[in-house]
Amino acid sequence: MTTGLIVCGALGREISQMVAAYGWDARVIGIPAIDHAFPERIAPHVEERILAWRERCERLIVVFGDCGTRGALDALLKRYPDIERIPGPHCYEMYAGESFATLMEEEPGTFFLTDFMVRTFDGLILKSMGLDRYPDLKDEYFRNYRRVVFLTQSNLPPYRQKARQIAAYLGLPLEIRPTGWGELEKRLVERIAATEKR
Repeated sequence: MTTGLIVCGALGREISQMVAAYGWDARVIGIPAIDHAFPERIAPHVEERILAWRERCERLIVVFGDCGTRGALDALLKRYPDIERIPGPHCYEMYAGESFATLMEEEPGTFFLTDFMVRTFDGLILKSMGLDRYPDLKDEYFRNYRRVVFLTQSNLPPYRQKARQIAAYLGLPLEIRPTGWGELEKRLVERIAATEKR
């Protein structure tokens, strides 16, 4: 029973690793991670994947947070009641679980990083926000942040080093919190197990 996983590009590597680790009969169907810079694109792109894959998979699961769509993604999925979404507002909460709320209570001005964001910071943040062309905008964009928290899935030394460089660029202190796949793994395992029982 092939499952189609419509996933945020920022989760693609980790989801693919989970599929391999658990031996799921699943196809990872990505949405461009750059949509995070243009959240109005997320729901339309998810619907494109639904229409393209619903006849090719026996079930579809959307592995995506709301991620700035302001409810548009869930409103879309109401039109497709057979398709479920993994719960969660965004990948930071999916990885950190309950500790995400604690981190935000400690310091609302927290800039979060994941392994994906560390790998793609130059393109996803610097280029898409124009900081490569207008570096003076950095202080304006990040003036309300007080720290960087790196929620790392792999805890690899090159990623920790890059996170330190990012924090230094932003002029903020860095905290490194290894999460592994966190709540994302738990929620996806539960969802796949539930659909397999149907």
